[in-house]
Amino acid sequence: MNRELLTKAVAELNLELAEQQVGACELVLQELLRWNKKINLTAITSRDEMTIKHLIDSLHLVPELRSGDRVLDIGSGAGFPALVLAIARPDCLVSSIDAVGKKISFQKHICRLLKLANLEPLHGRVEQLAADRPGTFSLVTSRAFSSLALFVELAAPLVSATGRLISMRGVDGEKEAKQQQGQIESAGFGLEPPIAYRLPHKMGERSLVIMRKAR
Repeated sequence: MNRELLTKAVAELNLELAEQQVGACELVLQELLRWNKKINLTAITSRDEMTIKHLIDSLHLVPELRSGDRVLDIGSGAGFPALVLAIARPDCLVSSIDAVGKKISFQKHICRLLKLANLEPLHGRVEQLAADRPGTFSLVTSRAFSSLALFVELAAPLVSATGRLISMRGVDGEKEAKQQQGQIESAGFGLEPPIAYRLPHKMGERSLVIMRKAR
């Protein structure tokens, strides 16, 4: 992990991470590389790129969390942003779900290592979770989900009456949201102003598409 890059990003986002939390992020990447030698979990393996695309990208979601939020990360993969959210916001309960068992096994491994009592990795399909826990989560998120419209369709049943959806998108996130505004509103959500940002070292432009449950 590149601590200098991470520390600078934390400061720019006006976040406060204790040394223990920074160390936890470092351990996540160390373990990800170790597991990746036997099990393909990530195509990103350079120190700077892992720091930027896994940790710093995930940290951009942290300021949007509110104390006490129940968060669900759909299609969580190896745990980004779920692991980072759980580390950075111990005041929130974070669940993650993915259909690929080995990726959830990695998240459970990190949970045990770091004793993350506020993280619940789930192996399964989001459609079943929606049937089991409707309206449970105050915030449902996903990173690089294939389609914004599909994310909204899958996530909508899981959101509480005053909840939000946040989709972590690429540079065209705002354009995509406007194109699909009708479908988003039909699902019972209103669009809020998106948040655009650039990753360090010219590693990409991103946006947070924020949708609130309509009252």
